[in-house]
Amino acid sequence: MAGVPVRKNHTEEQKKTATKRSLSLSIRRNWQLYIMCLPGVLFMLLFAYKPMYGILVAFKDYNMRVGVWGSPWAGFENFQRLFSSYWFPVILKNTISLSLLSLVLGFPLPIILALILNEVSHGRFRKTFQTISYAPHFISVVVLCGMVGLFLNPSTGIVNIILTRLGGESINFLQDAAMFKWVYVLSGIWQGLGWGSIIYFATLSGVDKSLLEAAEIDGANRLHKIWYINIPVLVPTIVILLILQCGSLLSVGYEKVYLLQNSTNLSGSEVISTYVYKVGLEQADFGFGTATDLFNALVNTTILLSANFLAKKTTEQGLF
Repeated sequence: MAGVPVRKNHTEEQKKTATKRSLSLSIRRNWQLYIMCLPGVLFMLLFAYKPMYGILVAFKDYNMRVGVWGSPWAGFENFQRLFSSYWFPVILKNTISLSLLSLVLGFPLPIILALILNEVSHGRFRKTFQTISYAPHFISVVVLCGMVGLFLNPSTGIVNIILTRLGGESINFLQDAAMFKWVYVLSGIWQGLGWGSIIYFATLSGVDKSLLEAAEIDGANRLHKIWYINIPVLVPTIVILLILQCGSLLSVGYEKVYLLQNSTNLSGSEVISTYVYKVGLEQADFGFGTATDLFNALVNTTILLSANFLAKKTTEQGLF
């Protein structure tokens, strides 16, 4: 019995040695690939992992003169200020409503577009339509917001001209807090619809043609082939992308919101990211801004893990 632990330790050492040899052999054989990965790894280490020590600012009364380590500890004071702030329920509600509306309306549409384009047999028409639908993705956020302002102008905008021609009244969309979320979401769908369909269209291109031919011989129409062949092929991709979007539910980018924001629509447009920018940078309250952003990150991580757990339970597909 005394020899059993020795054998066990010996076996573990053999496994570790074999693993090291396997890794060393893999590096020698594929050193070109490892070198290609090196810039990405260095980028992540320098710009993603190294700045993580800045999380400490959320728990300190930060002073730029003495730095992170020299600033006195404040505990959870910054978080208490956040949760008791007048703006906290406002920014939380606006962020969640914008994210959920973008998810509900924007997530299925690229899938539907990819399924429709996959059924188009005319190659030139399909390529032309794809090019037109992809084009808005390459418009910068600043230009896009300028276009939105021109289109929705209450006197000269094309949208209000159409409304008045149809007998309606002109609406100042960007001055109405209740309309802001629709302006934000619909303009985002228009910009990202074609680009978002690329990965689904690429997945559909890998569908086994023999399955489609066999289904056609059995009398299946286009809807049957889409429902029973194409959509099941897309399910793993759909699940992965849905989990990723759920993981960024509270990460509404501040650029577009900030550019479309004004004093009259602030109650419907102020989100976590713009609040962090204004408080953390403009007012130089770095501790409070970091605490707000850390709260955002923790909630996103929780939602990501929950979405991945539910996906694994229901579809057996997940990120990990």
